[in-house]
Amino acid sequence: MEDPGRESDHLMLITPERVFYAGLLGRPRKRTPGCCHVYVAVKGNLHLSIDDVNTSGELIVTLPNQRHSIASDYRTAISVTLEPESMSDGASEALVARLTGPDKAVYARKILAAYALLRQRRYGDITTAEFDEMCFGEALPRRVLDPRVMRAVARLGRFTGEPVTADTCAADAGLSASRFLHLFKEETGISFRSFRAWKRARHLLHFANQDLNLAHLAQDIGYPDSTHFSHSIRRFYGLKPRAIFVGSRDLAIYRSSETVRLAEAS
Repeated sequence: MEDPGRESDHLMLITPERVFYAGLLGRPRKRTPGCCHVYVAVKGNLHLSIDDVNTSGELIVTLPNQRHSIASDYRTAISVTLEPESMSDGASEALVARLTGPDKAVYARKILAAYALLRQRRYGDITTAEFDEMCFGEALPRRVLDPRVMRAVARLGRFTGEPVTADTCAADAGLSASRFLHLFKEETGISFRSFRAWKRARHLLHFANQDLNLAHLAQDIGYPDSTHFSHSIRRFYGLKPRAIFVGSRDLAIYRSSETVRLAEAS
């Protein structure tokens, strides 16, 4: 794993299918991320708002593409994110039921213990199954994707500014564009366009603690211009790009070797 050598209680572990974040939530407006979020309070409670319905507690779960806002009593909060294409049908809903059921406090303590381990850097390289075991006590059921869709997902997961189009992926799969788009949505449960937009915004996480020119970064990760970049980031994260970078200055970022390998293959 990569270690920038920062001493901070704020950290982020990025793998291709999971992210463990402990840091500031900021003061976001509504956000609509393309992943499942498990939020855990470090101290006090979290406060969730969905469609003007408010919920508070030490552990809160949201589903992919569920518009919501989240706030914390304490400056640091934990967010565990799970990419939906890596989970079998119904796994997200089953996870919500488990984590918000009678054992909610048990799962909150499990994720807080994972945070303590990560702060002490007491881990080696980590797979998705090991990540899940660390946070939830067991590996979550995996979705088995068609190999042609798996190749497209891997291509979209690389943080590169080169455009990845449906036509390119369809040609690689030996399918017409229309047949590929149908297959992609059938396999992943989300349209190719929406999936690509989320993965592009997710790329921002790799650079969040760096001092960068945001206009250049927008181009590097595939946005046509700064306006599209800002609108997309605000839609998915509820914050302007500048606010994310300001709030991440003391954030230590670690990447699994698989994440690094995908980057080097870009």
